[in-house]
Amino acid sequence: MKKIIAIVFLIGLLSCQLRVDYNQAFNSIAENYVKLMLEAGLYDPYFVDAYYGPEEWKPEPLTDENAEMPVQLLLEKAELIQNQLNEIKIESLEEDLKLRYIYLNKQLKAIKGRIELVGGKNFTFDEETEILYDVITPDYSVDHFEKLIEELDVLLPGEGDLTQRLTEFKKDFVIPKEKLEVVFTAAIEEAKRRTKQFINLPQDENFVLEFVSDKPWGGYNWYKGNNFSLIQINTDLPIYVDRAIDLAAHEGYPGHHVYNCLLETNMVKKNNWMEFSVYPLYSPQSLIAEGTANYGIEIAFPFEEKIEFEKEVLFPLAGLDSSKAEKYYQVLELVAKISYVRNAASEAYLNGEKTKEETIDWLIKYALRNKESAEQSLKFIETYRSYIINYNVGLDLVRKYMNENSGDTKEEKWELFEYLISTPQVPSNLMEK
Repeated sequence: MKKIIAIVFLIGLLSCQLRVDYNQAFNSIAENYVKLMLEAGLYDPYFVDAYYGPEEWKPEPLTDENAEMPVQLLLEKAELIQNQLNEIKIESLEEDLKLRYIYLNKQLKAIKGRIELVGGKNFTFDEETEILYDVITPDYSVDHFEKLIEELDVLLPGEGDLTQRLTEFKKDFVIPKEKLEVVFTAAIEEAKRRTKQFINLPQDENFVLEFVSDKPWGGYNWYKGNNFSLIQINTDLPIYVDRAIDLAAHEGYPGHHVYNCLLETNMVKKNNWMEFSVYPLYSPQSLIAEGTANYGIEIAFPFEEKIEFEKEVLFPLAGLDSSKAEKYYQVLELVAKISYVRNAASEAYLNGEKTKEETIDWLIKYALRNKESAEQSLKFIETYRSYIINYNVGLDLVRKYMNENSGDTKEEKWELFEYLISTPQVPSNLMEK
């Protein structure tokens, strides 16, 4: 019996030692990975979305603001890191380290792709999304969108262009600018309250809300580290009452703010996995981040509860009449199904199949955006390219994963959701399960 106990103890000791050795190897890779991200970020202003690692890992600022990215040198550095990673045998790793391995592998593939893209290499739209975001977006025909538009046409009868009718109908649901702060504050506080019922947030987590203009996006979370976010809302275009909860949950609770807080707490501070101290925007991590942030709206505010809170709390705060709310939500439900139009428009534009003017016209016709909104949508595409797919493809992927793997109770759904936003995940992980 003593001999058996000794053998078991020895096996356990060897297993612990192996884990220590693997973690040391991973930590060396992680440091090189972070330093590469920060170096590439010197030449590409959108490359690094957030960094809260050691100050001494930051490279010296460029002396020439127009310095050209040293593409080949950066690719060689990425290859060296990839070779380091390949020396680790994934089949010998425990489950959490396998996730770490897959995450780093997919992130490095994306980083190399982005460097090549900035360096002038051309990818098709599908090649770009597969390399950068680990997915290929579904291809919907024009017929698919036209059928949805026909349904909406029935719901909003009248003379003239459907896009104009939709814009006119939605005017009754615009939050007045002087009411934005009180409405968004109420939405964020409620989103936070609901999230805290199921997720233990860091005690010092906090955010600042700002309203800005002249941006290509509707809302943005700038995570600063130490559980703090700057949340910005763009006021260039009218903000409709339903967007208050959408942005509160997506940018805040349980979306980007909570996602980043939990990754920092669990990955960086607890595990010392420093690759999570940097967030490269053009990477599979973004599809997980955007997909979980959009699903976060649904889990925090199931459809009927969302409507109830908006009608009882947000409509009055915004000074809006809720008597037409039922029809408004019917319209929104149909409009949401048309979201893949923007993916198709992005693909055609980035593949050189449509001009700028043709893309704007297409967005007006099929995405039902007025000219100003269509122009802003194109501005987003020109700035962030295929990133646009992360919102709807990400949501569909996360929703499918949640539906197939979580239990029926709220507690079980939140438990699985917290797992997704607290662990190293890439889209292909969710597709395989």
